[in-house]
Amino acid sequence: MALSVVVIPVTPFQQNCSLAWDDATMTGALIDPGGDVERLTAAAADKGVTIEKILLTHGHIDHIAGAGPLSRDLGIPVEGPHAEDAFWIDHLSEQVRFFGWGGSPEAVRPDRWLDHGDTVSVGGLTLEVLHCPGHTPGHIAFFEPEARVAFVGDVLFAGSVGRTDFPRSDPSALIEAIKRHLLPLGDDVTFIPGHGPASTIGHERQTNPFLR
Repeated sequence: MALSVVVIPVTPFQQNCSLAWDDATMTGALIDPGGDVERLTAAAADKGVTIEKILLTHGHIDHIAGAGPLSRDLGIPVEGPHAEDAFWIDHLSEQVRFFGWGGSPEAVRPDRWLDHGDTVSVGGLTLEVLHCPGHTPGHIAFFEPEARVAFVGDVLFAGSVGRTDFPRSDPSALIEAIKRHLLPLGDDVTFIPGHGPASTIGHERQTNPFLR
């Protein structure tokens, strides 16, 4: 079994949706499908991947707007984020105004809320769930220990960290989550953020000004 990943930036927000799959079974998941659902399904078809579920790191509209139609059309479950982000997901129409989002995204309700220490399956792979609040209270990250890859949403970026100017954001909790749950994963771990380029834990530990 081996993890493969293609990152597909979607919508004008250029949010990184990850198509992650198990090479042995060619089944996978879409992590944070923020929109442009036809591009996402086309990417899966191009790689020969059967999408079996949707994984969400948090409830902001640019990460979840495509989850509703994908779940409905493909008949697949939605897992994540942590239940503390229910207030974001339950008020998707208000997020349209809050973020200046174009269109009216379809409502989505997770089939499974995730807690720290949970695991999720993608084909024959197992991803570990890390609760990393601060950007939002229910933000989680997914870590695949064999490939040494983490999907961190809007917690940590190359050279930066997530915004904390939203309702129920907490800057101290954000830094604490990074130091407690992400940095200990190891300097060799590659992480895929919600926006922008990938980086490694080691590079950010040494150079990220927010972690000094």
